[in-house]
Amino acid sequence: MTTFSNITPAPAALHSDRPHNLWHRWGPLLPGLILTGALAFASMALSQIRWLQSNGFSALTLAIVLGILAGNTLYPRMGAIAGAGVAFSKANLLRLGIILYGLRLTFQDIGHVGWAGVLIDATVLSSTFGLAYFLGTRVLGLDRKTAILIGAGSSICGAAAVMASEPVVRGRAEQVTVAVATVVAFGTLAMFLYPALYHLNAKYQLLNLSPTVYGLYTGSTIHEVAQVVAAGNAVSEQAANTAVITKMVRVMMLAPFLVILSAWLSRSSAHHDALDSNPNPNQNKHHSGIVIPWFALGFIAVAGLNSLSLLPHTLVSKMVDIDTILLAMAMAGLGLTTHVSIIRQAGIKPLALGGALFAWLIFGGFAINAGIGALLQ
Repeated sequence: MTTFSNITPAPAALHSDRPHNLWHRWGPLLPGLILTGALAFASMALSQIRWLQSNGFSALTLAIVLGILAGNTLYPRMGAIAGAGVAFSKANLLRLGIILYGLRLTFQDIGHVGWAGVLIDATVLSSTFGLAYFLGTRVLGLDRKTAILIGAGSSICGAAAVMASEPVVRGRAEQVTVAVATVVAFGTLAMFLYPALYHLNAKYQLLNLSPTVYGLYTGSTIHEVAQVVAAGNAVSEQAANTAVITKMVRVMMLAPFLVILSAWLSRSSAHHDALDSNPNPNQNKHHSGIVIPWFALGFIAVAGLNSLSLLPHTLVSKMVDIDTILLAMAMAGLGLTTHVSIIRQAGIKPLALGGALFAWLIFGGFAINAGIGALLQ
């Protein structure tokens, strides 16, 4: 006699569970993904406006602005439904976006600026980050997370570096947003100031500053890629090309920076008591050891693949567009979970740190460029 307990489910019955399992896993994420996706596409559309484009306002910058606006108006009423998808956007999609960011770079870029450009970028990065940590924690009394995030954004590639550093540092949404706002503000100022200084110098012949030298200086010291493009094009095509290549080499340093940062934080005696404000000691134990940022290693691997020129140009172009969408969705997710009141509570100290680093990038960065340039001539 056959009992129901002995009946083996038919293959069709097993397959019928798959759509249910997929919906159970991805269904709760859809409202938040739709919301961040809508904000991402809106920011990309706005970034095509000529005035915004010429002034270096990228889709990523606009995405976080739109996210903050929606997060402080409409999102509180939608948080219960969209929260899971928003969290997925600002965490998982961010990591995938950083990996695909490698499609914008090739190892051949290093050859275009030479060892002088590489050494200049590395010196600017390390000195700026070291200064950010010292001034932020020792002089201004900022928490370590905020100082590290502002330092990463100022020394490497602006908002993208802040977002990439967040999984290693484990910053809260308001700390990340304060850091992004700070580097975007001073990067935007740099975008207008650098060309003005170049033309002023050309008028009075104060320094021997060729378009190529200006490009190296701009690419190694201005925060965002879009801002570097705008500042370079304001002088000449030659200056813009050199600036962008120098900036791309600087961006490639993001991955080793994240690995070194993770190792340093794991070995710091203050990692558990000063960096993490979590009062639960059992949860802190979970964070011991090096946090390997696998997405950073993926970033290097994708850049290496792109360097081999095996992928069709049209495919790379489409993937870069997809990457922009993913990063914009991550930025929108960050903005949605940020409350303006918390940013106000951060006070003047983050801006003071950003301003000090901005001054260092202008004057110290120029001294680094001039010194290494003279040394390697």
